[in-house]
Order: sequence, then structure tokens, then C-alpha cells
Amino acid sequence: MSVMVIDSAEEAVADIPDGASLAVGGFGLCGVPSVLIEALLAQGAGDLRVVSNNCGVDGAGLGLLLAAGRISRAISSYVGENKEFERRYLGGEIELELTPQGTLAERLRAGGSGIPAFYTPAGVGTQVAEGGLPWRYDGAGNARVTSPAKETRVFGGRRYVLEEAIVCDYALVHTAVADRYGNLRFAATARNFNPLCAMAGRVTIVQAERVVDALDPAEVHLPGIFVDRLVPLTPAQAADKRIEKRTVRR
Repeated sequence: MSVMVIDSAEEAVADIPDGASLAVGGFGLCGVPSVLIEALLAQGAGDLRVVSNNCGVDGAGLGLLLAAGRISRAISSYVGENKEFERRYLGGEIELELTPQGTLAERLRAGGSGIPAFYTPAGVGTQVAEGGLPWRYDGAGNARVTSPAKETRVFGGRRYVLEEAIVCDYALVHTAVADRYGNLRFAATARNFNPLCAMAGRVTIVQAERVVDALDPAEVHLPGIFVDRLVPLTPAQAADKRIEKRTVRR
């Protein structure tokens, strides 16, 4: 079956409501679905609950929605490059569930695979498992909401913590190449979280640098069964990529 190809990013995100949960791809500045994010910014939805490895940077990616006050909660593994996120989190304006990076990846994959929960050794013996991580501050530096303790269990003499899968209302994803059946091929580091976010979305919206008639099956990184809407990027949009930290020789 062919997926719905939509020429406009604005049309593709038009039905995302206030309070929606979003799985958003990207790793640092690689593979960020920036065109879809900018369309969502213009669309106006707020009180968004975002799941993403990192919540963008100041002035780009999810950082745009954050600065506009449109994100109320985030599940992420790293938010260290975003001063605005730090200010809002410590000021009690946003809730943050910090999650180990591998655990976050597996929670998304499990959600897309129909697996409700799984055991992992990551976080055992820390507040990740024992609870008490500050999720929301009160603006005066006091933790108002903290993480709960999680179930642990011993397998083969080693203790593991139970982590629940993540499924979101929508997923926003960037890919290098897509075909009209929704099959996707990702480029390098952009493959880290984009396929997992695509799996975890009930409605998955993909922006593609290039759309072809059909991908060779050997090149498919994610099958089209996970994709609902496809937005072809213009050449200018596809070429608009940021470098996080430029390092050059003299």
C-alpha cells in the first residue's frame, strides 16, 4: 500500500491537538525533522508532551517549541546544550523525565513492537530505579514532583529494573530517502533515533530529503508499515543542515 504523500508540512501536522504526545527523531543536530517542527510551531498546538533523545538546542529544532512555551513535559536522555530548557526546568515551568539513552531507545522500540515493558540492568542501584529524581521543580529550587520507585527483579544472579514501553500519539521523523510505499533509508547518525520514534508513533509523519518510486529491499532500514504520512522536502529544505560544533584546521 502507498502512504499518504503530502506536499505541505503544514497540512501534515494540522491535526496535532493541544496536549498531544510526540516522539521526535534526531540525535544532536543530525536527522532532526526541523521542517515538521517549524510547521507545528506555526500551527499553534501547545501543552505538548515530547519524547526525544535531546530537546533541541537554543533557536533550533524542538528548542523553537520550547522557547514558545509549547512543551509541558519531556522524556529525554540529554538536555545539556539548551540553556532555555535549563531555565524552564529549574524554574518549574516544564517537567523532565531523564532516562538512560539505551533505555530510552529500547522503550521506543518496545512500544512499536507491542512489548509493554522489559527488564534492563541500566539504572539499578541509582535513583533511576529507586526513585527520587526531580521531575518538576517549584521555582524555588525544591523538587515538587519526583520519579517513583520501579520494580526490580533478579535474573541469573543479577538485578534488573522494569522499564515501561513508550507509545506516542504522533511521531515526527526525518529520513534521507523514502519510497512511495513508506519504506525509509536513513543516513548515518540520523538512524540512531528516527526509526525508533517512527515505530512508537500511532500516527507517524516523515519528512524525506528524497522520494523514489521504490527502494531496494536490501536498503530499507524501516518498513513502510510504520509510516502514515510522507512530506517530500524541497532541495533548499533538504540542504539546510546545521553543524553543532564546527572544528577546522588553521
